Amino acid sequence: MSRIAVLGGGSWGTTLADLLARKGHEVRLWAYEREVVESVNVAHVNAAFLPDSPLAGGLRAFADAAEAVEDAPVVLSAAPSHVVRQVLSAVRPAIRPGTLVVSATKGIEMDSLALMSDIASELLPGIRFAALSGPSFAQEVYAGQPTAVVAAAADPDTARETQQAFSTPRFRVYTNRDVVGVELAGALKNVIAVAAGMLEGLGLGHNPRAALITRGLAEIARLGEVMGAEAATFAGLAGMGDLILTTTGNLSRNRALGVAMGQGESLEQYRTSHRTVAEGANTSRAAAALAQRKGVEMPITAKVCQILFEGKTARESVAELMERDLKSERWS
Repeated sequence: MSRIAVLGGGSWGTTLADLLARKGHEVRLWAYEREVVESVNVAHVNAAFLPDSPLAGGLRAFADAAEAVEDAPVVLSAAPSHVVRQVLSAVRPAIRPGTLVVSATKGIEMDSLALMSDIASELLPGIRFAALSGPSFAQEVYAGQPTAVVAAAADPDTARETQQAFSTPRFRVYTNRDVVGVELAGALKNVIAVAAGMLEGLGLGHNPRAALITRGLAEIARLGEVMGAEAATFAGLAGMGDLILTTTGNLSRNRALGVAMGQGESLEQYRTSHRTVAEGANTSRAAAALAQRKGVEMPITAKVCQILFEGKTARESVAELMERDLKSERWS
């Protein structure tokens, strides 16, 4: 078994750290919040982000990220997308060439419009990179519910090593070679989940939700095609699988954000009452900018961005989407 450093003490990072520790790995969890570090080390629970969920006794938490990754041949990055660059920059001197860096972050960097693989390659030359993504609510993974995800890497051996490190009888990991497709699908499904929540907040039914999921997948795939992703990825676990989960599941933070927006709450109001805001908010702006840069039409993503950041209402956005020019279904 390996020493594995986990960067990010939120619910997903903590859940994966617990899973790895129970599998027998030596796991070091870095958390930004000192109360999380103390809670994990003293009470063996992350009271802030995974309450009432006892953690593996061997799991240790660190307040210093560089100390956590020291001599770790595997590093799991689970920090929010908007701080990944900052976190990886802080640990850069402690990460050796050849280290396996696995990203479990689903997002796009706002300023650069870079994927997490781009940031890792820029800051950590010589590493081996894999993206871990798929339909996986942290609470259900912690509870041991059967879950299937994807480990994507350009190098097949890297994908298989990630698969072996994370797989358990209840957490099945498939390999994939399409890093760009897996990362895009994981990031953009959050935007569609916000939109799905908006429909629910408006009191709309199953017909519009089915249309939204289907057309949402179409625009995700359109951008993926332009960026060199494989079409099959969007029909798999990282694509359709994660999209279905996040748009329909009651544990989805992105869907919950959308419900609040559909009921008339502003993003600023929502932020005041929630410790963390779903990734789909910032991703909607990054994805809209990326679509514009690539010349790809993404009407649902554009509307979500306008509702969250430009004051447009969810109800008028639904009407505008339905009244767009009639087109062919294929890539329209």
